[in-house]
Amino acid sequence: MEKFGFVGLPNAGKSSLYNALTGGSALAAPYAFATTDPNVGVAKVPDQRLNLLTAMSKSKSSVPASVQFTDIGGLVEGASKGEGLGNQFLANIREVDAIVYVLRAFEDEDVPGTSDPLEQLRVLEIELTLADLEAVEKHATKRIKAARLDKSLADEVEALEEALETLGEGTPLYRGDFSADKLALLTPYFLLTSKPVMAIVNVGEEQISDQEPIQKISNELGSDSDVIGVCIQLEAETSQLAEDERAEILEALNLGEGALPRFIQRAYHILGLRTFLTTGEKESRAWTFRAGSTAPEAAGRIHTDFQKGFIRAETIQWDQLLESGGWAQAKEEGKIRVEGKDYIVQDGDVMEFRFNV
Repeated sequence: MEKFGFVGLPNAGKSSLYNALTGGSALAAPYAFATTDPNVGVAKVPDQRLNLLTAMSKSKSSVPASVQFTDIGGLVEGASKGEGLGNQFLANIREVDAIVYVLRAFEDEDVPGTSDPLEQLRVLEIELTLADLEAVEKHATKRIKAARLDKSLADEVEALEEALETLGEGTPLYRGDFSADKLALLTPYFLLTSKPVMAIVNVGEEQISDQEPIQKISNELGSDSDVIGVCIQLEAETSQLAEDERAEILEALNLGEGALPRFIQRAYHILGLRTFLTTGEKESRAWTFRAGSTAPEAAGRIHTDFQKGFIRAETIQWDQLLESGGWAQAKEEGKIRVEGKDYIVQDGDVMEFRFNV
């Protein structure tokens, strides 16, 4: 399961966000290092397509896709040199697949530290960049020497040298001009700033409609970045309510379904994750796959035997299936496609696999 790590300064709202997403009970306290060991929990990915297919098939159970979130303790300036619990927390960040910066924008005299999200982002990026620079410096010299004897290491060494130059300028790798292939060459080094990033700007209830702090971070990270404004305290409080009560409060505040479903869906997509679905009387289910996967690879997400013995996939887009009213009707109408081993699965495909082991 793909892992997202919440990274921020102390008191940014990481633990409250974790609790709101996972239904956990991580300690959220207005002092530094309330979290020392990472809290790990799973959140369901909201998907209206699954809900509609479940209703159509009258499925006995409905199983959404899910992602894992890790609440990592607060970093402080000097973390890359071991300040606070820096070394321990940086090690926890290395284990996640993507970073979610949690940046506080609300004022509260009971909460110490700056409420300027740009300043918080600056501190976090510097610490992660310095930690990466140290790691690359440690490995680069050895690999350059090895490359003199092993020419197959030339591309890797070139990537390390470019990383060394970028990090030495104080620039995180995700801001540098690195192709996916170059970043892949750096994978063995578990660099912090080679991971995909997004940001949550934690606003107060009175700031919900204020786009300025969100826009500042978006401008800083770049136009392609995912930045979402969330009143984490409000989301955490409403997440404890019954579904109808929660919906009523969010509607009264003109917040629709709330920010968390939108955040989970966007977090899911920044890793190139997509969903195909299966549906029937017994179960309707959302399955995670990587964009660009073939039909056999998607089948392997259900069971390795499906991939090994893959024969074909019967496929239809979810909305076409709903229009027909069921699998049998769609088949009669000629809407079910038969796809082979080279088919690239699309987000929202509903699939049945034929295999032989």
